[in-house]
Amino acid sequence: MARRKIREYDSKRLFALNLGQMSGGKAKYDFKCVQISPKTDIEKLPSANPWLAKARLVVKPDMLFGKRGKSNLLLLDASWDDVKKFVKQRMNKEAGVGKTAGILTHFIVEPFMPHKEEYYFSITPARDCDTINFSDKGGMEIEENWDRMVHINVPIGSEPEIEEIGKALKGLPQDKQEKTAEFIRAAFKIYKDLDFTLLEFNPFIFDEQGNPYPLDARGELDDTASFKDEKKWGGIEFPKPFGRRLYPEEEYIAELDDKSGASLKLTILNPEGRIWTMVAGGGASVIYADTIVDLGMEKELANYGEYSGNPNTEETYLSTRRPSWISPQGSKTGRAGR
Repeated sequence: MARRKIREYDSKRLFALNLGQMSGGKAKYDFKCVQISPKTDIEKLPSANPWLAKARLVVKPDMLFGKRGKSNLLLLDASWDDVKKFVKQRMNKEAGVGKTAGILTHFIVEPFMPHKEEYYFSITPARDCDTINFSDKGGMEIEENWDRMVHINVPIGSEPEIEEIGKALKGLPQDKQEKTAEFIRAAFKIYKDLDFTLLEFNPFIFDEQGNPYPLDARGELDDTASFKDEKKWGGIEFPKPFGRRLYPEEEYIAELDDKSGASLKLTILNPEGRIWTMVAGGGASVIYADTIVDLGMEKELANYGEYSGNPNTEETYLSTRRPSWISPQGSKTGRAGR
């Protein structure tokens, strides 16, 4: 399993596309959402999405990081003109989130949903089960209220029963429990059918019809399932982590990987590290890296790499060449350029 983060827009898109079918029409989600990237003609968006010009809106970066409100990267209750100004001022500009800095390239725009109560829901994997997590105290302070979290362990190969989910929802108003149980059961089916390795809504609220409505979403997919899920995912993108810039050698291997039927991967963890691993199949590479960390040498681990899927002789040679900034004796000739 290779857990790969996807953008919030794609998490919500995949959920919305499959919710009706997986719930038998019992669960509903009024999905209104647009993504803005450097390639988007922002002036044309209202013609394809008339609600943008009519509704009060929310806009935020869609860059695989959270706590956007605390980083002053969230605009609430805004007009479309306000949204355009917010995006244009920040598009392709550097922003700091905690100790990380990166370039903002993607934003998500949705209707503004006034609310009082916020709830938490996620599905996470374990060795012998998947776990449904629910709390009646969601939002930015979820960590401070972690003791209120209820967990439902679902054995591999089975599905949760409505009655079992209902027992975990005692913190909800009585009139919202049935719809939430159907929503969670359908979400679990989507999680399994599309090979999610994480699906999280924090927070979710209730819309005017009393349906659960995700405000913020986080998703991860198992990219080794792409051979069977590619059409379901709809040309999904797996973005780099925010602030992560590729070294030239990483870009080179990524280009080889794109042209090959094999799997060729390289990640530079620490260019000043003294331990450079020989690449191998994905399983062996993980074991090598884990062993180095277990021995207390994680600060010296320089790279992670793998080649698997039966690469040919030329691909094997090209993907295992010594980086240009490492001398034949193993001493560094300089840090990799960025």
